[in-house]
Amino acid sequence: MKLRKAVLPVAGHGTRVLPATKAIPKELLPVVDRPALQYVVDEALEAGIEHFVFVTGRNKGAIEDHFDRAYELEDSLQKKNKTAILDELKTGLLPAGAASFVRQQSPLGLGHAVWCARDIVGNEPFAVLLPDVIVKAERSCLAQMADAFERTGGNMIAVDPVPEDRVSSYGVIAPKGEAEGRLIRMSGMVEKPPCDQAPSNLAITGRYILQPEIFRLLEDQGPGAGNEIQLTDAMARLMKVQDFHAFEFDGRPFDCGSKAGYFEAVLHHALDHAEIGEIARAMVTAAINPG
Repeated sequence: MKLRKAVLPVAGHGTRVLPATKAIPKELLPVVDRPALQYVVDEALEAGIEHFVFVTGRNKGAIEDHFDRAYELEDSLQKKNKTAILDELKTGLLPAGAASFVRQQSPLGLGHAVWCARDIVGNEPFAVLLPDVIVKAERSCLAQMADAFERTGGNMIAVDPVPEDRVSSYGVIAPKGEAEGRLIRMSGMVEKPPCDQAPSNLAITGRYILQPEIFRLLEDQGPGAGNEIQLTDAMARLMKVQDFHAFEFDGRPFDCGSKAGYFEAVLHHALDHAEIGEIARAMVTAAINPG
């Protein structure tokens, strides 16, 4: 079946970047001139996603507002003839009926957040995009995965090679046989293995394409790491009966859920920005070589 729907778990508190997220959802922190979440949604739109399921929590109403019309603001910009800004503002809108918002009442883990979207997703494959991760790529990460998914079906996880001396900081996949181009059959996943025991250096990167059978497994999935319902635990169970591929995408991921990763994302996007890129490069040069 065609990949049409995407689940975006946006209920987290953003504790790693407090106090910036005390009153602002972490997903709406700006990366240059757009919220981080907008980059993730744009990535999914490029992949052909038609319906977005945002799994929200308390104090996340601003996310819904961001993807809605702002009539007063639009009217003000129109009257002031600021048409360029108005056009840019409208590019962030989703088509009518293309977004659903469901509430995760308790922070029971990523697996539980995905399970909350079950009735809207229904009986079809779907994507999961973690909003903490922005992937800078010529063709969006999920679009690359969707192209591969059309050939393979099954389930798919985006992976990115990391230095072998840093694999203990990541969840990595266990390959099954030789890679077929960018696709690698999987036999399992290992969370933060010791460097000398890691089955690969291919880190799981926050993009998934999953079959709907995962919901049935999540329904009775017990708590795992951190006493939370983990998506990876349910995927490991599904892997026993369905094919899983890892996909080594072309692009660079940024972890906006950490202070250093967020700064890195802002820096790289500023340097490549059509309007301020040259100014940003001059600022960085001046900061490195003051005087």
